[in-house]
Amino acid sequence: MSHKAGFVSIIGKPNVGKSTLMNALIGEKLSITNPKAQTTRHRILGIWNDDEHQIVFSDTPGILDPAYKLQENMMSEVDAAIKDADAILYLVEPEEPFNHPFIEKLNNVSAPVIVVINKVDLNEQIDIAGKISEWKGLMLNAEIIPTSALHKFNVDGLINVLTGHLPEHPPYYDKEALTDRSVRFFVSEIIRENILRHFKKEIPYSVEVVVDAYKEGKFKDEIAAIIYVERESQKIIVIGQGGRAIKRLGTDSRRAIENFIRKKIRLDITVKVRKDWRSNEKDLKDFGYQN
Repeated sequence: MSHKAGFVSIIGKPNVGKSTLMNALIGEKLSITNPKAQTTRHRILGIWNDDEHQIVFSDTPGILDPAYKLQENMMSEVDAAIKDADAILYLVEPEEPFNHPFIEKLNNVSAPVIVVINKVDLNEQIDIAGKISEWKGLMLNAEIIPTSALHKFNVDGLINVLTGHLPEHPPYYDKEALTDRSVRFFVSEIIRENILRHFKKEIPYSVEVVVDAYKEGKFKDEIAAIIYVERESQKIIVIGQGGRAIKRLGTDSRRAIENFIRKKIRLDITVKVRKDWRSNEKDLKDFGYQN
């Protein structure tokens, strides 16, 4: 019996629901989600399997005009994801303006493109048939599929379309695998997700979380994490008066990590300053951002 496998990249503007869609497709929460834009920084692989197929999904940062080196790196991740894909999911919202330069770019790629109109459940007045017709006029070779990633509407239909585009190939990853990322990576992402939830304005975008130590125990794991910020003033805010903010962050992060790894942990979080790290090539490399 032949087996099919391939790489599918999920692309789109910030906050369009790419991470929510990948989580829905995989059936597990691998990518952090938040109403704030630019939540995803790294390209994260999520793996879907059945007996005859393996789809390796790539959740990518949102498409934007980069303002600093970190965002330049994020856009390089998007370009690499398009180049490597066997199929591309271009995720859009029903009412978003057409990004004509990017649409033209997708019209010139060799991989099949599926335009996924997400969030169709949010407005009953949306003319979905009309939107599909508009997209077909812009992307003649693309398939157009409406969905709601949040409510998992038409997710199975999307899987069926994608399996039809996979080339014959043995599995790229073990059939039991869900992702290529380590537990340490997901621990740092869970802490960052809680930072996005607890803090406002520039703070969530100025932090990087590094798991400095991870010691597995029989009954409880011990984790030490460092939150890097760009300014002393940001450090003061993250710690909070009397340490209340960092304590609340630690409590919520610990609970989420325990739920993810299904094991009790001890979590120690410290805050350090790396001045202007988002624009420093050495710091970006140290933090795992390769441009």
